Amino acid sequence: QVQLVESGGGSVQAGGSLRLSCVASGLSYSTYWMGWFRQAVGKEREGVAAIHSGGCTPSYADSAKGRFTVSKDNGKNTLYLQMNSLKPEDNGLYYCAVTGPWFGCDNRARSPREFKYWGQGTQVTVSP
Repeated sequence: QVQLVESGGGSVQAGGSLRLSCVASGLSYSTYWMGWFRQAVGKEREGVAAIHSGGCTPSYADSAKGRFTVSKDNGKNTLYLQMNSLKPEDNGLYYCAVTGPWFGCDNRARSPREFKYWGQGTQVTVSP
């Protein structure tokens, strides 16, 4: 049974930083994409960043480029999202997700529909 547990959310002022973590357990395969998504109240869930277990160049939403960094510690089965220069528009519930077995870098997992397992989310609140 795959489990994803996020942590690290909180409340910060604009310009501040947060580091989200997601611990994965129960994965029976070693090649996949892991990603961060967020959902604000009244809006659809959107992708923020994703990274492949095999070392492909990470993917970022345009809104995250230059401010957020996604990384993964394979030894700890942990996914991270370092978020700097936070803005009020970054508010939302941040989810960690993982695809099923996924080989190669050319076909990148981006849509929430492509991710099979999800965590419960961690709230990020950025005040002006």
